[in-house]
Amino acid sequence: MSWHRLRAIALWTLLSGALWQIGGAAYIHVKAVLAQTLLRDAWAQTLRDARPVKPWPWADTWPVARLRVPRHAQDLIVLAGASGRTLAFAPGHLHGSATLEQSGRTVIAGHRDTHFAFLHRLQRGDELMLQDHAGVTHRFRVSETRIVDSLATRLLLDSAKQLVLVTCYPFAAINAGGPLRFLVFAEPFAGSAPAQNSPQLEHGEAVFRPVAGNDFRA
Repeated sequence: MSWHRLRAIALWTLLSGALWQIGGAAYIHVKAVLAQTLLRDAWAQTLRDARPVKPWPWADTWPVARLRVPRHAQDLIVLAGASGRTLAFAPGHLHGSATLEQSGRTVIAGHRDTHFAFLHRLQRGDELMLQDHAGVTHRFRVSETRIVDSLATRLLLDSAKQLVLVTCYPFAAINAGGPLRFLVFAEPFAGSAPAQNSPQLEHGEAVFRPVAGNDFRA
């Protein structure tokens, strides 16, 4: 058994014991923080071996990117898929949205009360750094934040290259699962702002429609 697998099992055993003792609302926060240790190990191995690496043996997802936001001291591993199960451990890349190597809109979702709790502090001009599996860092600048109704707004994916971060809204809501979403739009660092006649959103039927492994209840 590899050192990575042994370390993952050992840390997960410790994590399970800690969660058993803590319980309650702290469960989600502790799991989210401690899981990032295993995810960083898996990401380092991904960069070294040039192949997807699961963070623990029974995981059904794997790291696909590393998100850093220097101004807000954020350094997060991003997992494949945006299911509720995945978002419990880390932000997730939305299946169907562009990868960093593709043109189009790359969408990453996260929980408003854990990994993406900092989104409401982002300001226009803030830098976002997203590292891909080849070790290349793609730099973006925040161009806009917006609150939308997920039942009446469609997020277009076939757009110019752009990074979009998504979480539930309001941030201080007691009960999760409401229709509002907080969106952060960021443009490539060296690029220009999107043309005014290239809509970022459409009003109409369905939105944030869950597809193959995605769940926007963030």
